[in-house]
Amino acid sequence: MQIPAPRMPPSLKAQAKVQKPALTGQGSAPSDGRVTILPPDPDLTALRVVLARLRAERGWTFDELADRSGLARRTLIDLEHGRTTGNVTTWHALAHTFDVPIEQFLGALCDDHTPPGTATP
Repeated sequence: MQIPAPRMPPSLKAQAKVQKPALTGQGSAPSDGRVTILPPDPDLTALRVVLARLRAERGWTFDELADRSGLARRTLIDLEHGRTTGNVTTWHALAHTFDVPIEQFLGALCDDHTPPGTATP
């Protein structure tokens, strides 16, 4: 015996049919005919590798890094394993904890492409 699908109220049916655009950074083409050039994707793997390398160089466990940085142990694990990217405040705290310029972390985002402002004419 087949169970029928639950009936959806008409108001919900209308909402279900509306598709929202994906958050890809790709908007519609400009109306003046110009081509939109999107920036390259940031290298998020390089960002977490820098974190793992700095932590390993100091021999710190996640618990030690959490104590030193004031960040949650779970946050640090998620950052290093690529489950989250954190925010500027997080990376600022880590830069101070490791006593390195924040560029050491954020610069890694451009490891697989030319960073903005460095292209030669």
